[in-house]
Amino acid sequence: MRLRPLLLLALLSACDSGGGDRSSAGGVSADLGIDSAAMTTTPTGLKIEDVKLGQGAEAKPGTTAVVHYTGWLTDGKKFDSSRDRGTPFDFQIGAGQVIPGWDQGVAGMKVGGQRKLVIPAELGYGAAGAPPVIPPGATLVFDVELLEVR
Repeated sequence: MRLRPLLLLALLSACDSGGGDRSSAGGVSADLGIDSAAMTTTPTGLKIEDVKLGQGAEAKPGTTAVVHYTGWLTDGKKFDSSRDRGTPFDFQIGAGQVIPGWDQGVAGMKVGGQRKLVIPAELGYGAAGAPPVIPPGATLVFDVELLEVR
C-alpha cells in the first residue's frame, strides 16, 4: 500500500495550482497572448504575428516609421511603452537607430497595421542586455502599431 501515497503525490504535483509559472510553450508568459503557432519565424529567428493588417503606406528601408509600442520581457514584465507616455516613437528603418529586431520587424508593415514581435536576444540587446531594465540574454516581446510613414 506504499505505492498509493506515492502515486497520489505524483498526481497532485502534476496539477496546476493556478499560480506560479504562466509560460506558454515558447517560454513567453501566457498573459502576453502570444500564439507561437500563429507566428512566422524569419531566418534570423525573429517571430512576427500580424494582429491587424494596415492599408496605408509601407515602412521600407530609408523611410521613417512612426509607431506606438509596448515592450515586455518574456515573464510578462512591461519595461517600456510609448502608449503610456502618450508620445509616438519615430525611427528610420534600416539606419541602425534601433535594435535589429525592430528594423526587421517593422519593415513591411503598412500604416494602420499592428504586429506582435518576439525578438531573440541576438536581435535585441544581446548577451550584455541593457541593465537594469533588460537582463543579459533577454528575449523581448513587443506590440507595435504603425501610425505613419514619412
